[in-house]
Amino acid sequence: MTVEKAELRPGYDISRVIKGGWQLAGDHGAVDRAEAVRDMEAFLDAGITTFDCADIYVGVEEMIGDFIGDVRRRRGEEVAGRVRVHTKLVPDLGLLESIRTEDVEAIIDRSLKRLQIERLHLVQYYWWDLSLGDPFLALEVLKECQAKGKVAHIGVTNWDVAETQPFLDAGCDLVATQVQYSLLDRRPENGLTDWAARNDMQLLCYGTLAGGFLTETWLDQPDPGFVFENRSLIKYRLIIDEFGPWATFQELLRVLKSVGDKHGVSLSSVATRWVLDRPQVAAAIVGARYSRHLPKTLEVFGFALDAEDRSAIQAVLDGASTPDGPVFGLERDRNGRHGRIMKYNLNTRPDDKVFGGG
Repeated sequence: MTVEKAELRPGYDISRVIKGGWQLAGDHGAVDRAEAVRDMEAFLDAGITTFDCADIYVGVEEMIGDFIGDVRRRRGEEVAGRVRVHTKLVPDLGLLESIRTEDVEAIIDRSLKRLQIERLHLVQYYWWDLSLGDPFLALEVLKECQAKGKVAHIGVTNWDVAETQPFLDAGCDLVATQVQYSLLDRRPENGLTDWAARNDMQLLCYGTLAGGFLTETWLDQPDPGFVFENRSLIKYRLIIDEFGPWATFQELLRVLKSVGDKHGVSLSSVATRWVLDRPQVAAAIVGARYSRHLPKTLEVFGFALDAEDRSAIQAVLDGASTPDGPVFGLERDRNGRHGRIMKYNLNTRPDDKVFGGG
């Protein structure tokens, strides 16, 4: 099975499925840390070379760093050097009005230390509220870190055109934008995709399986309401509400299952393939925790959707809805039901020497 690649810039390619890290962080259910770190090597050897994390995904940069360090010791720098790490720079909401340039660079240095690498391959920038403080400050620091060799490429996350354009105008080469994009949430199609094509940016898409809702697990199941063990499921259950009633969601699952059966793959592989085939999409971020999830993850590269498949899926979408407005618009409303479940100050931790005082 050959894993597809995408080139974000000349000389920098990534696997078109990225191993996600959010589900390895706190508040997402129990994680066997040792097994998760050990199993990352199986993904690398299979051709899934790209790993997504963030400064605010508690403990995840350290896990990926332990994996890279272990591979480097056992198999050498050449093998360890195949790994691509996409992290983020997300200053705390509570610090936006007081954060200094040295604070921003300290976050970058901390990520380098945690990840046990000399240069961050891609840093994806987000500022919780552009009306607070100086959001261009962090951008300038990132550009300075590029000049120093600490950062290779810069991207953004959870912004639409209006939020991103000023940073392009400020002279930053933004290679990618990481956004939520799935059969349930097609907000990138409201203008971002076309704009990104005109500005040489590609989409890195999370939420493609809606936190596991777009899997066989939920096929023919009753509506569970909103009582879940983790925030990820609550987040995506809210997205299902925006897509349509539970019955429409079940109709989508049944069509995906039918298409998957036709090709001998899971319905989740069909959902991921649909996203990968959308214009300007470079990669889908899939939250597979352990190597036992690897065979199903790789299925997406073993088949192609045909016109009949696309027509069947589109028929369901035509009868459904999708979240309105810009990318992350609902989530940006901190008083709304999508925004209330977010955590806004995860860069400050009691055990952290950068901002926690530990």
